[in-house]
Amino acid sequence: MPTHIILLILFAALLHAGWNALLRGGGDKLWSMTIMCVAVAIVSIAGALYIDAPAPESWPYAVLSALLHVGYNLFLVRTYRSGDLGQTYPISRGSSPVLITLCASIFAGEVVETGAMVGIALVSAGIISLALKGRKLDMTSLPYALGTGCFIAAYSVTDGIGGRLSGAPMAYTVWMCAMWGVLMPITYICLRDARSLFTVRPGLLASLGGGVVSLLAYGIVIYAMTLAPMGAVSALRETSVLFAALLGYLFLGESLTVRKILACVVIAAGTIIIG
Repeated sequence: MPTHIILLILFAALLHAGWNALLRGGGDKLWSMTIMCVAVAIVSIAGALYIDAPAPESWPYAVLSALLHVGYNLFLVRTYRSGDLGQTYPISRGSSPVLITLCASIFAGEVVETGAMVGIALVSAGIISLALKGRKLDMTSLPYALGTGCFIAAYSVTDGIGGRLSGAPMAYTVWMCAMWGVLMPITYICLRDARSLFTVRPGLLASLGGGVVSLLAYGIVIYAMTLAPMGAVSALRETSVLFAALLGYLFLGESLTVRKILACVVIAAGTIIIG
């Protein structure tokens, strides 16, 4: 994998950890997530006015991905409500690279070299190990965390194929995110009401900023998946868990135990092998 692609993906991982930290800090996580999507919609629609539409072959994938992203948002919010974030987030992110590698092999005909497979396995194992507290997992939250990982795998493979068919990854990203950004507020209104959505609350600007950051982060990932194997890109992207652990230690007062450090070493080793 080219060095500049690796660096771009790692930058996207840092951005991803940042917007998840914003979401975690919000009180009403469904509202915060929806406001993020409103920002995604505004920026994407504005960008679509100046970018040619992607190739027609990619449109079914863009529509499917937008729907999958809404499902992912709902599962992610439910995951954050159901259990300890320190367990659920690593499970969601750690399970997706292996799932993406498998699905990309089935649906996109990708063949991943043995070295890359070892790297993907190390990254996933290191991330999931961050979820362990002693040797126990919270079984009540596990289905939601794994469900979130399945949605991540589904939309990632969909966007990997769609981005390749589009002939223009940026255009594909903008149009897909525009649809996703519109669908999520509609879903929120159906679940609650419009007044609740458009009430000004603390954290509004942070949520809007988080939406712009998430759009940039995922646009980089889609671009990378058009040039490199999807599973390897996903494994590198999920190093966001490593960045989240470091950000939590530096800015949120969270502990950095020996187990966390060892897990980070395993993730870094997997990242080097993939590269």
